[in-house]
Amino acid sequence: MLDKNGIARRIAKEIKDGYYVNLGIGIPTLVANYIPAGINVVLQSENGLLGMGPFPFEGEEDADLINAGKQTITTLPGSSTFDSAMSFGMIRSQKIDLTILGAMEVSERGDIANWKIPGKMVKGMGGAMDLVASAKNIIVAMQHMNKAGESKLLTDCTLPLTGVRCIKKIVTELAVLDVLPEGGFRLIERAPGVSVDFIQQSTSGKLFAEVDVMEMDLN
Repeated sequence: MLDKNGIARRIAKEIKDGYYVNLGIGIPTLVANYIPAGINVVLQSENGLLGMGPFPFEGEEDADLINAGKQTITTLPGSSTFDSAMSFGMIRSQKIDLTILGAMEVSERGDIANWKIPGKMVKGMGGAMDLVASAKNIIVAMQHMNKAGESKLLTDCTLPLTGVRCIKKIVTELAVLDVLPEGGFRLIERAPGVSVDFIQQSTSGKLFAEVDVMEMDLN
């Protein structure tokens, strides 16, 4: 199985030259560390930064430079900062080519729940609703199962929804999956050493898989 950095490394391979990419809170923030060499990408943080670099080395942090998850970050030559109005103007006008989000649940129709667990205090949905409503392409970075060993890839989400029929691809510690337009998950890659049967057993939603599924290439 992959760790969080392995998930981020695999997702970074989905980024194309010239993309403007928004990184959500959690695992997606790690993707900044694995942008392939020779790829020109502009990373956007919804709190008002264009041109985000990798995480700083210890001792080189600047407390005034943070991402949407309040982690210290670096900037690249040519980067710019601006207010939330401009940031969400970029998002709502579909200037972002790819959005990478974390999730607590995803349904086999591409619904996503990633902002609230009933009974727990939260400040609000934040920018997730705008991102899922406006993004051209969304990839989810998430754990395949919760701490109780229950699948987070479901027939129907049980938590409050953030967006409906908006997710196209999911990368977990076990697999890379596409969400089919007609409903269901299609297994396209498996983590090194993980069997198709184990992924099937770990997925509550409808899963379509070939007998021979390729392993992820993380190089």
